Amino acid sequence: MKAFNSTFVLAENRLCLFTFIVAVCLVCGAYFVGDIFVAKEYKGKLAQWGVIQTMQNTKSSGCKSQCRPSGSEWLPQGVVVKTSNLEMRPLWDSSVNNGISKPPLNLLAMAVGIKQKAIVNRIVEKFPSSDFVVMLFHYDGLVDGWRDLAWSDRAIHLSAINQTKWWFAKRFMHPDIVAEYNYIFLWDEDIGVENFDPKKYLSIVKEEGLEISQPALDPRKSEVHHPLTVRRRGSKVHRRYYKLKGSGRCDDHSTSPPCIGWVEMMAPVFSKKSWQCVWHMIQNDLIHAWGLDRQLGYCAQGDRIKNVGVVDSEYIVHLGLPTLGGSNVNEVTSNAPAHPPSSLKVMAPPSNPHGDSSRAKVRMQSFIEMQIFGQRWKDAVKNDKCWIDPYEKQANQTIQ
Repeated sequence: MKAFNSTFVLAENRLCLFTFIVAVCLVCGAYFVGDIFVAKEYKGKLAQWGVIQTMQNTKSSGCKSQCRPSGSEWLPQGVVVKTSNLEMRPLWDSSVNNGISKPPLNLLAMAVGIKQKAIVNRIVEKFPSSDFVVMLFHYDGLVDGWRDLAWSDRAIHLSAINQTKWWFAKRFMHPDIVAEYNYIFLWDEDIGVENFDPKKYLSIVKEEGLEISQPALDPRKSEVHHPLTVRRRGSKVHRRYYKLKGSGRCDDHSTSPPCIGWVEMMAPVFSKKSWQCVWHMIQNDLIHAWGLDRQLGYCAQGDRIKNVGVVDSEYIVHLGLPTLGGSNVNEVTSNAPAHPPSSLKVMAPPSNPHGDSSRAKVRMQSFIEMQIFGQRWKDAVKNDKCWIDPYEKQANQTIQ
């Protein structure tokens, strides 16, 4: 009986071992078959990714020299639009190009207040809509008051309380936005244009090769801040100012502003190329732009002695109205006021910056900003080891 039991147990153990071996074989077989399919799929994917990677590497090696705008690297190049303009687009029927044979090629931009509405209207009416886009910067926020003017609907209106034209220009006139405009008029609002024709002006600018310019001022009717801007009778263009006595002399050997290569900031005109440079020089926080005028020559696309000038034959009147930051009693009249200055003068900071006059405070802030900008320029020149001053040699020759 004992032998029988031993035989039974042994047989049972063999059966369990056989079952276990069979189970292991089945599992291994299933794993092996599955692994074949997985391996084939994995190898297929590897091959696919390998082809893609090879293509990417090939493209990469052939496109390293491509210059793409920052942020557009993930887009196909054909869909990237690098620049824009201020042309208004219709809500429908865009296939007809809005009925315009060709878009305007120049831009007139001004900071304006409702009190100078009559003056601004006369300025804009001088600039033909076929050649100029008009952009108004409303520093008083009163945009609706301009809607009755015939040209208002085609103008671009931007509003921000108590901001200067340089503040607006830095934020809304990036070179990529105004890239289609050949010339940019960045004017104050207190300008008389009775003797000014924009088309004739641009014809002279192109003929003379002026990249940065301004119309001359009528000295009999204008507030003149610097004699370089005064109109010379019988002249078409002048680039140089002469002062042979006293301090700050200017003669034929002068090579630096304000003797030469300089315009004022009330009515500058920039070529497209020069504006691409000037925009980068405008500081975000220095909104009055005092001091910028002395460095404009660096943006003249060549020699500032030749490429910066004042146009005499198409001249304007600088009314010198206390507009932004000025008195509230100033009202628009049909005949714009013009008080001839008793003498030519250079602007200076007010003697009482803490007085009640907001205009005096604005002038003091402008003077402070000029000093800040001057120091920033000096620091930038000192710290940029790669920058070479193209006018340093001229300055040294003048000193010698």
